[in-house]
Amino acid sequence: MRPPSPARALIATTAALGALGLAAAPAPAAPRARSASVCNIRGKEESLGPTYVTYLEVRGGAGCIFAEHLVRAYDQCRLKHGGPAGTCAGVDGFRCSENRYLKISVQYDASVTCTRGSERVFHKYTQFT
Repeated sequence: MRPPSPARALIATTAALGALGLAAAPAPAAPRARSASVCNIRGKEESLGPTYVTYLEVRGGAGCIFAEHLVRAYDQCRLKHGGPAGTCAGVDGFRCSENRYLKISVQYDASVTCTRGSERVFHKYTQFT
């Protein structure tokens, strides 16, 4: 009896693994990831609008200088619509959503995501009330 050819051995092994549910399925093509850039705001934390901006990140073509402008514009919109506790649905063509946490009587922390097409600006801030 002749030993099986390498091709037949591979087919037999693949069939056996498939029967066990262990065959490797081809991986779906991953979407192209656009890298995020964390902006250096050292020294600017208190000058971007809210009491403190603690984090700023951009993705998809928006730059850090524009992101700083957007944070200021968002803060002005928020203050215009309710003061320190106010909210803003969007600014400069971006739709914004905010999540507030660590709410105490004198301050709250929040994270904000603003998007316009593939552009995304994300920032975190602390607001004294």
